[in-house]
Amino acid sequence: MARIAGVDLPNKHVNIALTYIFGIGRSSAGRICKETDINPDVPINDLSQEELAKLRAHIDAEYKVEGRLRTEIGLNIKRLMDIGCYRGLRHRKGLPVRGQRTRTNARTRKGKKKTVAGKKKAT
Repeated sequence: MARIAGVDLPNKHVNIALTYIFGIGRSSAGRICKETDINPDVPINDLSQEELAKLRAHIDAEYKVEGRLRTEIGLNIKRLMDIGCYRGLRHRKGLPVRGQRTRTNARTRKGKKKTVAGKKKAT
């Protein structure tokens, strides 16, 4: 099993296996394969040690992935909350940040429904 950027990659095609690394999607994986001259349709376990080393070096040099990327994202959110901007307040309250409606369809962000105690239905 190949290990790149601290992640054990499954034995799938190179362009699919690279997407298991946080911060690398399908387009980035394709670009990495093209820049390192590695066939994207070869299973990751069939690559030689030199090709894996080339992948590792390219990803380390060009991309911010895994821990470094998670840290940067966390610091950006913390900065927004510290300066008290609108997006920071939405993060602090646990509400959708990017303008989505909250009257309905915000359950993922808002959490489980909170019912109001003692409210009676109109007859």
